[in-house]
Amino acid sequence: MATTILIAEDDADIRNLLRLYLESEGYTVLEAADGEAALSAALTQCPDAAILDVMMPKMNGYELTRALRRTSDIPILILSAKSQDNDKILGLNLGADDYIAKPFNPMEVVARLKAHLRRAGNTRRSALTVGELTLDTAAMQLYKAGQPIPLTPTEYKILAQLMGAPGRIFTKVQLYEGIAGEYFESNDNTMMVHISKLREKIEDDPRNPRYIVTIRGLGYKIEA
Repeated sequence: MATTILIAEDDADIRNLLRLYLESEGYTVLEAADGEAALSAALTQCPDAAILDVMMPKMNGYELTRALRRTSDIPILILSAKSQDNDKILGLNLGADDYIAKPFNPMEVVARLKAHLRRAGNTRRSALTVGELTLDTAAMQLYKAGQPIPLTPTEYKILAQLMGAPGRIFTKVQLYEGIAGEYFESNDNTMMVHISKLREKIEDDPRNPRYIVTIRGLGYKIEA
């Protein structure tokens, strides 16, 4: 089955250019000229990746990225004439996998897309493993030393983020966004409760955690 790429871009010339290069690589292409149409296409046709413009009518690329992240983990590449660092950081923090400034080289876009699809495919095919912990991402099941450990959906999302990047420090806001797909205000005690319950399930000694480590003033990380 061909890999399907969604292009959300209000400039028809750019859509046509990207479609030409993508189809020459064997991809099937979906096109949308505004954010709402792109979101509808994503929900109904389930593309394997998305290339999004920022400045689009009805729903901009940032809003679309946030909406897609509520239900999907597909690679998202943002294309934008807004090339300031804070624009890039915003896009990446909302869930985009890459941010490419306009004007762009379409061959570079295709090359980056291939890299993200390859990484996404490897992640989906394999489980996440840290020490005695194995997280089967397809079955959404955690095992410790081969024994299944039940998780709530929220606990699973938190642990999947941490185990997907051992050693990386996640702030509470980043973990919240991974749960809800968007930024929202929440009492810090809420995340502390989730982390405490996870430690009770996965740690030999929850008071002296081996896996989920608190980095004071910053957030949490999982030790490799």
